[in-house]
Amino acid sequence: MAFGKILLLLGMVTALAGAILLWAPGLLGWFGHLPGDIRIERDNGSFYFPITSMLIVSIVLSLLVNLFFRR
Repeated sequence: MAFGKILLLLGMVTALAGAILLWAPGLLGWFGHLPGDIRIERDNGSFYFPITSMLIVSIVLSLLVNLFFRR
């Protein structure tokens, strides 16, 4: 029963993220360009490591999981 709820929640979150990216692409334009995100671009390639952005994602997901699955 709990596994089904988790799958349903993940599906709804994925659909919501897809709808946001489809209809409002500029809404998340700041994401990935925060101070602390490392971007190195050279002639032969580029490297991108979004440290700050992933910290924000981790904090938000931790808060959501604690909010929804607290007993």
